[in-house]
Amino acid sequence: MKCMRFFLTHLLCLGLSLLSTGGDAQERFVYSGFSSATNLTLDGVAGVTADGKLELTNGTLQRKGHAFYPAPLRFSPNRSFSASFVFGILSDHAGLSAHGMAFVVSGAGVDFSAALPSGYLGLLNVTSNNNGSSSNRLFAVELDTMQNDEFGDLNDNHLGVDVNSLRSLQSYSAGYFDDNGEFRNLTLISGEAMQVWVEYDGESTQINVTMAPLNVAKPARPLVSAKYDLSTVLTDASYVGFSAATGGTLRSRHYVLGWSFGMDGPAPAIDIGALPKLPPVGPKDRSRVLEIVLPLATAAFLLAVGAVLFVLVRRHRRYAELLEDWEDEFGPHRFMYKDLFHATEGFKSSHLLGIGGFGRVYKGVLPVSKSEIAVKRVSHGSKQGMKEFIAEVVSLGRLQHRNLVQLHGYCRRKGELLLVYENMSNGSLDKYLHANDQAPHKLDWVNRFRIIKGIASGLVYLHHEWEKVVIHRDIKASNVLLDDEMNGRLGDFGLARLYDHGSDPLTTHVVGTIGYIAPELGRNGKASPLTDIFAFGVFMLEVTCGQRPVKQGGRYNQVLLVDWVLQHWQNGSLLDTVDIRLQGNYDANEASLVLKLGLLCTHPFSNARPRMHQIMQYLDGDMPLPEMVPTHQISDMVVPFQTEEFHRYDTANLLSKASNGTISSLSGGR
Repeated sequence: MKCMRFFLTHLLCLGLSLLSTGGDAQERFVYSGFSSATNLTLDGVAGVTADGKLELTNGTLQRKGHAFYPAPLRFSPNRSFSASFVFGILSDHAGLSAHGMAFVVSGAGVDFSAALPSGYLGLLNVTSNNNGSSSNRLFAVELDTMQNDEFGDLNDNHLGVDVNSLRSLQSYSAGYFDDNGEFRNLTLISGEAMQVWVEYDGESTQINVTMAPLNVAKPARPLVSAKYDLSTVLTDASYVGFSAATGGTLRSRHYVLGWSFGMDGPAPAIDIGALPKLPPVGPKDRSRVLEIVLPLATAAFLLAVGAVLFVLVRRHRRYAELLEDWEDEFGPHRFMYKDLFHATEGFKSSHLLGIGGFGRVYKGVLPVSKSEIAVKRVSHGSKQGMKEFIAEVVSLGRLQHRNLVQLHGYCRRKGELLLVYENMSNGSLDKYLHANDQAPHKLDWVNRFRIIKGIASGLVYLHHEWEKVVIHRDIKASNVLLDDEMNGRLGDFGLARLYDHGSDPLTTHVVGTIGYIAPELGRNGKASPLTDIFAFGVFMLEVTCGQRPVKQGGRYNQVLLVDWVLQHWQNGSLLDTVDIRLQGNYDANEASLVLKLGLLCTHPFSNARPRMHQIMQYLDGDMPLPEMVPTHQISDMVVPFQTEEFHRYDTANLLSKASNGTISSLSGGR
């Protein structure tokens, strides 16, 4: 066996050397499998396995991996190229995955130390992605398994063409068009090997990307096509390779089994028969063991016994839960997995209400009480802090307020936590606020103002009226649910704590959603009632303006909603920011109050923001809003982007403004 492996390795090296001879030296190559002798530039967690797979990530959390051909290739001027590769993505959780991978051509070298994992795929960071600068010199074909709204992703299973940014030029759901022109869906995290072809014509600047299952010939019709002159992006010395990244909660692994590349011509064919196999997905079926080891003379009897045992074991495993002694004290707050399974009809896709950063939510009806519930399935791999988190869930279950989604209890099963809420028949506010076909006739101004006041009332209860202070830490439109009378209720209490329990105690993990994060969180990572107030201020502006917290201000530029509203206030056109879909049918005094109060709550200095009980008084009209004077200086106090360092602000300059009345006018006389 060792001799055979030695022979195959040298035969492969010989084949590669033949491809690289003559005038095309270093511009054509093919890897039908990899070995320790393969000359690649690797970093992060990337490596080559003993059986010949290029492993970009190894299942660890919040990691990135890169693998590049070691020599630079000449891409300009106007040169064509093609590439082909066979890949596989494996997830430890069926139906759920961390972030994806990408084929990359980089004209800026192979140093990606400043890039972020997770949604940035180990290629860019917040600043470089948002500016989409030509200095990024990046062309990528992303195989994305997580939907990121900030990048405009169409779903959590797509292929996209990216240039200098992770906001794709063109994208399409993963799959291929067969010989009859019919689309066949593919699931990127299925654990099956698939092949991708990338082609660029330097003369026509046409980019075509095609994919298909392994052993299926290249389809005639590309999956994604785009026009872009890559000679403006790639330089004479550009590098080709791969990048992949994982997230902070789900474990996944990314593999490349084979790879070929050709300049000014088709890429060499990959020897499919020589490729290594992907690891198996999921546990092996052991139900046939009894049939092998038992004597034939007693086969009939043992088969009957085995059938009974099989049904019982399968039934037990189907409803198996994780229950420890310390959970006995939580009594009625613990749900039986069997009841939740039947309530959702086995978590059927037809019962799926939505997918968010914390997991999937299913609608169900409890079999005995016939109560409608919503079950959130949250994957977790941390045992440390789980007892404290469950205690917190049970404690939050005692919260009683008309504007809070009632949390009934929980269930634990293997690496999964299930949280049980009352079901909200009208879904999330986000669905109506940003859906043009539903917002006009359901989300009028009366409903919007009532929702804002309702969420404010719920936060007063959390911050001031309950037996202890509860910090929500993720206030946003998608976490506001609507009952059958379109009353707003705040949900997802304490879920951010689950991430804290699973994180490294020596690191600071900022929890929240971009656009809603208070500036002080970027410095110290410590949530407080005042960070909730900042997010609530952004929420008020979002509901009134009908705009997302981060607005697209051009092809590559993004503008914060807070900045946009503030600019209109300075220009004396504050009411021009009100959602145009309302067609002028709103109370101007109420809208003006909400907009100004939203700006006041998003003050960059936390101690200048009002408290929730004061905000409630302003909204109820029990206390007049302080005089607020728009000046050209106020824009200096608004955070340009919430992940930038707060020290950008000149404290001395701001204090001098306070003496002129600028800050005091915003702080509400505090």
